[in-house]
Amino acid sequence: MGDILNNIYNFIMSIITGSSFLGPLLACLLIFLESIFPVLPLFVFITIVFIAYGYALGFIISYILTCLGCFFAFFLCRTFLKNYFQKHVRKYKYFNKLMQKIDNINLSFLVLLIAIPFTPAFLINIASSLSEMQFKKFMIAILIGKVSLVFFWGFIGTSLVESLKNPQILIIIFLMLFIAYLLSRYASKKLNIE
Repeated sequence: MGDILNNIYNFIMSIITGSSFLGPLLACLLIFLESIFPVLPLFVFITIVFIAYGYALGFIISYILTCLGCFFAFFLCRTFLKNYFQKHVRKYKYFNKLMQKIDNINLSFLVLLIAIPFTPAFLINIASSLSEMQFKKFMIAILIGKVSLVFFWGFIGTSLVESLKNPQILIIIFLMLFIAYLLSRYASKKLNIE
């Protein structure tokens, strides 16, 4: 395990130091694209941005780009795939039942799904865009949920080994997930979104 973490760290540092400003800029682009192409390792790119730009600016850049990537993926799928999906796929009983659950997912649960670091963002983006979910609900969930996700990957990525040994960091992560849940409940009631 230590060798793997060491190799990841060396890889990240070589990108940052070996390509001057192009490495961090490439990482920024890849954060945006990760919402569409799931094979890209989001935590590596967020870590690169955090190390290159510092915690505050790295967080802001990563947060904005991952949110924009999710919005772009939502619109892309809704524009080009939704009609095809409705005509050819949703008519099957299994997919119809699954999509009905997604159509009716409440905001709080959607925020929690987005905030959990290991939930594949591209699946949420695609499923949400193919469902009858309003963009407003999707947008609010992304804006709230991505806060803890970006913080988690940036913080964990920059101090991976230390964070696993330090229970305080894990408590902060769980606290942020809980706050994201409370914010989503508040937004749900205030905006009358279920």
